[in-house]
Amino acid sequence: MASVCAANVRGKLRNFLPLINHTTSRTYFANNIHELGQVIKGKEPKWVDQKDTQNIFDGILKSGQTVFVHGAAATPIFLIGAMTEYGKNNCLEGVQVIHMHTEGKAVYTDPALKDVFRSVSTFMGGNVRKAVQDGRGDAIPIFLSEIPLLFTRKIFKPEVALVSVSPPDEHGFCSLGTSVDCARAACLHSKYIVAQVNKQMPRTFGDGLIHTSHIDFAVCVDEQLPQHGGKPPTEVEAKIGELIAENLVVNGATLQMGIGSIPDAVLHSLKNHQHLGIHSEMFSGGVIDLVQNGNITNAKKPIHTGRIVGSFLVGHQPIYDFVDNNPSIEMLRVDYVNNTKVIAKLPNMTAINSCIEVDLTGQICADSIGTRMYSGFGGQVDFIRGAGEALDGKGKPIIALPSVTNKKETKIVPTLKVGAGVVTSRAHAQYVVTEHGIAELFGRTLLQRAHALINVAHPDHRESLEKAAFERFKTMPRAC
Repeated sequence: MASVCAANVRGKLRNFLPLINHTTSRTYFANNIHELGQVIKGKEPKWVDQKDTQNIFDGILKSGQTVFVHGAAATPIFLIGAMTEYGKNNCLEGVQVIHMHTEGKAVYTDPALKDVFRSVSTFMGGNVRKAVQDGRGDAIPIFLSEIPLLFTRKIFKPEVALVSVSPPDEHGFCSLGTSVDCARAACLHSKYIVAQVNKQMPRTFGDGLIHTSHIDFAVCVDEQLPQHGGKPPTEVEAKIGELIAENLVVNGATLQMGIGSIPDAVLHSLKNHQHLGIHSEMFSGGVIDLVQNGNITNAKKPIHTGRIVGSFLVGHQPIYDFVDNNPSIEMLRVDYVNNTKVIAKLPNMTAINSCIEVDLTGQICADSIGTRMYSGFGGQVDFIRGAGEALDGKGKPIIALPSVTNKKETKIVPTLKVGAGVVTSRAHAQYVVTEHGIAELFGRTLLQRAHALINVAHPDHRESLEKAAFERFKTMPRAC
């Protein structure tokens, strides 16, 4: 398979004249040019057959080194399996695997391999959660916008970057596809790039171009991307979506949707809006109908006018098909997409994010359940602050959540659980939305905040929350 794939690529490149004459290593080149889209003359990847993939790591991966793994829908599942087998078979020790949210089974976190690999998450997915909770993995509290700094400041120095890319075009350019995020920075600062060239990876426009001359080893795969979403919202989620759409989203607004089902529910309720724009670290299949129906045009955005801006995707096949070779979508590096100064330029910037719990003063916990780490900071604070700093004064930072858990426990609480992390501070929180209404917190006193939040809590819990508020503030919460 690899020989056929490599032959096809060489055929495409036969008449292509590389632009830059440089015969030293990719790392030296990248560290001086800082551009994966430039071409290194005379250098091309070594194409490896799938059955020989473990041989890639012989000589480039040793004990104590660091490996970067591409994330979200671009998780290179085949290469992860090969790396794990190599580490196990060669008795490696202390290999650090750094990544954002990844998909599939994180086989390197198997308890039997605790001395071989150690996962380090910058945003934790369910596949590594138990490893972190059991002490076999670790997590870095960090804003999504600052993850690339881990590589540019050489806090982490990956020996190897494992990535998933689209097949090269006739000029030898692949695409990082569904996940540009921090992957571009990691590739620039890794000694070796190992790519699974996946015929099912969409080719996207923006910052994700990588020329094959930067890739050291390549393996051809035909691997379906992870499939999530496509389910209709629950009754509670739909109600929250309606409240936000009808009361907080105006025509011409620019939208950011954080991870979770509630932001998707908002999209379902926007079919009567006009001239909406998207500038979001991620987006879902809910945008497709809105684009096709003319609700999303991006026409009012002063930057990237007419284009959807994102940084990574996790979804189902329709969204992957939608972004493939679509020039109206730009997948850009996350330190740009989530830059608060960029976000603040966008008109009526409406940032919609979810959380785990909110206390009566407006502190938002979104990354942990008590002391138990659950996910990470992600882009929530980047966009909450960016919307709050909007240059037009019309930004809306929104936190949306169901009023109760699946066990009917209140998610609006007197105080956060012991050990819970504050992701969004009470000074940043402006709107909190549940299925019972909208609490406006900006400019409100502690007593006014408590009153507003109790009013959007589940009716079964309001009395106990009022009692807790009285014990805390020595007086009853009030609206004014």
